[in-house]
Amino acid sequence: MNPVSTPPMLPPSSGPGRPKDPAKRDAILEAAKTLFLRNGYDGSSMDAIAAEAGVSKLTVYSHFTDKENLFSAAVKAKCEEQVPGLFFALPEGARIENVLLNIARGFHVLINSCESVELHRVMVSQGSQSPKLSRMFYEAGPQRLLDGMEHLLAQATAAGQLDIDDVPTAADQFFCLVKGGANFRLLVGCGEPLQGADAEQHIEASVSMFMRAYGPR
Repeated sequence: MNPVSTPPMLPPSSGPGRPKDPAKRDAILEAAKTLFLRNGYDGSSMDAIAAEAGVSKLTVYSHFTDKENLFSAAVKAKCEEQVPGLFFALPEGARIENVLLNIARGFHVLINSCESVELHRVMVSQGSQSPKLSRMFYEAGPQRLLDGMEHLLAQATAAGQLDIDDVPTAADQFFCLVKGGANFRLLVGCGEPLQGADAEQHIEASVSMFMRAYGPR
């Protein structure tokens, strides 16, 4: 009688893999923002970003599938630094004017920061060459802010604190008011960002005008 044969050994399962390290992800995003702004999109390779972040290129790809996704995530991260999503909410008992002032202050800092100005210039130079990249930038940054503002304005209108028929147009108008002419002059290199009391005066005037246009009748 033949002895019972032992079944062959199976190779060990690789499992789901190690969880991604959030500290490395943050380092990659910081490196990406630095290099994209310094060297432009085409001038920033995944190898260079990995070296700047102090990680391997494989680690960069494990967190961000390709350079386009990394660029999109870097833009979104920059927006979240100044205007986190929680600002686009109307807490119970809060006045919409105060919420709008907080958003306006964060947005004003965002658009006038050196990083945002340089990013805008990168995208203007890149736009005609890469419409897909321009769309990614718009959806990750400006469109995300507009979506949040539309949600807030609709919420405030439903609560009777605003009277808005065309929410998307009103959201766009709000950000245009906060940008003002000073931001355009800054972008084209013939002006300085508003700061201190001048910035606060501009922000308060912008929100006041918005409230006069859309406050409850």
